[in-house]
Amino acid sequence: MEQNQSYLATEKVSRLMGKYAVPCIISLLVGALYNIVDQIFIANASYLGSYGNAANTVVFPLTVIALAIAVMIGDGCCAFVSLNLGKGNRKAAANSIGISVLMTVISGVFLCAVYILFKTPIVSAFGGTVNEETFALSKEYFFYIALGIPFYMFGQAMNPIIRADGSPKFAMASTLLGALLNIILDPIFIFSFRWGMMGAAVATVIGQVATALLSLWYLLHVKSVKLSGCAFRFDKAIVARTLSLGICSFLSQISLVAAMAAINNMVCKYGALDHVFGQAIYAQIPMAVVGIVMKVFQIVISVVIGMAAGCIPIVGYNMGAMRKPRVKRLFSLLLCCEATVGLIALLVVELLPRTLIGIFGSANESVYYTEFAVKAFRIYLCMIVFACLNKAAFIFLQAMGRAFASTMLSMVREIIFGVGFALILPLFFGLDGVLYSMPVSDLLTAVLSVAVIVSTYKQLSRKCENG
Repeated sequence: MEQNQSYLATEKVSRLMGKYAVPCIISLLVGALYNIVDQIFIANASYLGSYGNAANTVVFPLTVIALAIAVMIGDGCCAFVSLNLGKGNRKAAANSIGISVLMTVISGVFLCAVYILFKTPIVSAFGGTVNEETFALSKEYFFYIALGIPFYMFGQAMNPIIRADGSPKFAMASTLLGALLNIILDPIFIFSFRWGMMGAAVATVIGQVATALLSLWYLLHVKSVKLSGCAFRFDKAIVARTLSLGICSFLSQISLVAAMAAINNMVCKYGALDHVFGQAIYAQIPMAVVGIVMKVFQIVISVVIGMAAGCIPIVGYNMGAMRKPRVKRLFSLLLCCEATVGLIALLVVELLPRTLIGIFGSANESVYYTEFAVKAFRIYLCMIVFACLNKAAFIFLQAMGRAFASTMLSMVREIIFGVGFALILPLFFGLDGVLYSMPVSDLLTAVLSVAVIVSTYKQLSRKCENG
């Protein structure tokens, strides 16, 4: 049965934002917990500790590659479906969903095969060779994570599509189930069975399979369109438009992988030159700590992305229905909320870094572990408010159909600034230069984002005046 979504053009924008953004935030937070929960349990397992944490840090960017492909398909389909429902074109919306399912399955199986066949060189390229123990644990963890890649990608790609269909709570519930299974199974596999990195990975994959199965069930019961067999036939125009709308999400994630690869390798290189971390017994600490800081940042950014991504169906529908004043009001509300999240996060990382690192097994580690972690939190995330506003601007522009502007901003942030400063600043500041790369990148990107935000407001106002 097809469901009418005209309420997106009439209901109060703040109420709509709450309805769509809150479940999306919870979904993304739960998704982020897959990695951070693994890292917490690994860190507190005495037989894994910082070696296991470093291994988790090495593998993390490789899961983001899978996520990048999945969100390109899912977010692109979400935006395409919303725009076409606003125009009343249900056939195109249905075709986009069918094609997106096929693209996700094919790409998931392909990436899984590549990961398994080229496991050793891939792990080496992402800094796994920091020491022998970390290298062995990285390969073990990566193998089992790779087996779950098709399920992970399917669940992540279907999540925004389910939201676009008007069921943000179901999207949240499917991800929540997977995360809860992971949280329950992690301590059993790691502490009771002592399966080590394999146990952490298997717990994660079981959760991902559960999410994928729920998503598959939902596809058989979509509400806004009718998914018949013809919806699963490839259409070049729809494929191109769907992927173009999702390319910003892809580049945002994949460029983050490039930045993480650069950071991991710089940590490995300049950590070896440090008078403390150059010692074999402490060599894995910088890699482990930087990974932990990134995971904490991921928690914050999940809230930020959740708020912005939750607005995609609302923005897309209202843009398609030519209701620009509502889009402008929603943009203002979103920016205020994102700034508030950033300020709260800033206070936490600056005032409570020892509490944060204590969650990740600092009691079992040397004093160098805690000292470096405190410094890393305070420096690496000192411009987190700007990071939040930047991400919100990228996603909102994408939802409006301004894929080029969104893509360019994202590319500049992650590739030119993110990778560039990660490679250049260590030349002058050593290991600390890696930490400086994040705030410098966010600050400079914010300058560009302000210009684009002002331009967007002018565009929306001009459209409003012209009717």
